[in-house]
This record gives sequence, C-alpha cells and structure tokens, in this order.
Amino acid sequence: MVGIASSSQFRHLIPLLADRYRVIAPDFPGFGHSASPDRSTFDYTFATFADLMDGLLGQLGVDRYALYCFGYGAPTGFRLALKGPERVGALIVQNGNAYEEGLSEFWDPIKAYWAEKTDERRQAIAFILGPDTVKLQYTQGVHDLSRLDPDRWTHDATQLARPGNADIQLDLFYDYGSNVTLYPEFQAFFRDHQPPTLIIWGQNDPIFPPEGAHPYRRDLPSAEFHLLDTGHFLLEDKLDVAAPIIRDFLDRSIGRS
Repeated sequence: MVGIASSSQFRHLIPLLADRYRVIAPDFPGFGHSASPDRSTFDYTFATFADLMDGLLGQLGVDRYALYCFGYGAPTGFRLALKGPERVGALIVQNGNAYEEGLSEFWDPIKAYWAEKTDERRQAIAFILGPDTVKLQYTQGVHDLSRLDPDRWTHDATQLARPGNADIQLDLFYDYGSNVTLYPEFQAFFRDHQPPTLIIWGQNDPIFPPEGAHPYRRDLPSAEFHLLDTGHFLLEDKLDVAAPIIRDFLDRSIGRS
C-alpha cells in the first residue's frame, strides 16, 4: 500500500484485511514518520521511491504481492511492477493516474513547471501545500462532511509544515512529469500481463478525476470498476462501501489458496 499522504490513510482498512493478508504499508521518505533526508544528500524522485520499495520487499522476503496504488503510490507501484511484472498478483487502483486523460485542470500550473523549471513556476504551485488546499483535498466532493475526521487534514498540514518539507514536495511535483513519460510503459504492462485489477475511484476528485479511471479498461478489459460518490480520500468517507469490495476482490484474485 503506497499513497500520497502517509500510511495512516489506510489505518481503518488494514485491520479489515490483516486477518488473512500480510499488509505492508510503508511511508516514503519525507512522508508520515519516515526519515526526511536533506535534499542535498537524497534524491526525491519517484524512481528512488520505487527502488526503495523494491529493496524493502526484498528484505522482507516478499516475492509476490497485490499492489494497492493511490495518488503518488500509483506511479511508484507501476514503476515497481515494471521491475518484476511476474511478482504482481493483483492491482487495486484508487485515484491514481496512468493516462494523460486524468491530468485535470488542477495539473495545469504543475505542467507549466515541467515545461519551464524556474523559481517563478515553482513558487506558483506552492499554494497546493497550504492548509486550506490540503483541507480541500479531503472535503471537496464529499456530501456529508460529518463523516470526515478533521484530524486528517490537520495532521497532513502539520507534516507539510516541517522545516524543509515544502521543498521536498515541490521537487516531487516537478519529478511527477517523469511518470507521464512512462505512461506508455505502464499501459504496456497492463496489456501484456493482465493482472487481476480492481479500479475503485472517488468520482468527485478534482486532482485525479474519473477521466483518468475509465482508460484503464482499454488495457485491462476484465478489470472490476467502481466509481464511488465521494472525493480524493475515499477511504475517509466510504470505507463501509469500499472495504467489502476490496476484501472480496482480494479473496477471489489472490486468496483462493
């Protein structure tokens, strides 16, 4: 399980799976309670994250797994899949992009930064890290805000406000463009290997809208597909709906033994 905020986003789902499955939910460097090495000595890129996840799985002796890919965890997980396609027993994709159709208006200033790596472009996207925008990522598209825990966006905003973390996040916004160049390779992996796949997506997500969900079915025609009436962090709002779907999918795709 790899995501965009921290492993705590899976805090309620993990116990619902852990009676049968070994659940590994690491935080990337700079996220959650993982270390945050200085940018001068550590390369904050998605390639680095994929290498670290590959090394972690090797240390843990895990040679086959289902990948739960969400947010930043999608390109990281797909990079990991390219390293060892035979190890991927199943895919769960939650609001994680592998198609250019999913790069919504939200990404326009970030695309401008990819095209022109200047300090002006960099600072133009710094607002994304502010507490109001962080809260909006949780609340936009959710009809009943009473279902949400305000500690979630408060926790994320506090993590982002740590000294040096804003620059780490801005580095990653820039490097996200390297994932887009790999989209054709991710899509080839889907087509060539056809792992059992569950697409479960918050359809009101302004960051990764449903336009990015539908194209998976071009390359994975047998994928199970669920659009839920919620936003980006669907497990915060729709765990009661999503958890049985996820559990049933895993039981049928990798839990037969």
